[in-house]
Amino acid sequence: MFGRREPVPFAFVAEADRFRSNVTPPPRERLSVGQMAGRWLLGLTIVAGLVGSLVIGTPALSTGDHPGSQPQQSQASQKN
Repeated sequence: MFGRREPVPFAFVAEADRFRSNVTPPPRERLSVGQMAGRWLLGLTIVAGLVGSLVIGTPALSTGDHPGSQPQQSQASQKN
């Protein structure tokens, strides 16, 4: 009937690769202005947080070997 050599226990499994649906999904709803603004605001907040953490964290990662920087000494080491 289907031209297969082995028996298939369920006929719908054999026909599944040939099945095409003629039902189209409903169109997506358009986002309202408030929802679109909320998504933009959330995205901007996340990007600003990442940039802010990078700006604040970068000086902490520096080694301190800048020209013109002097080694710091405590007041206790200056007294004889």
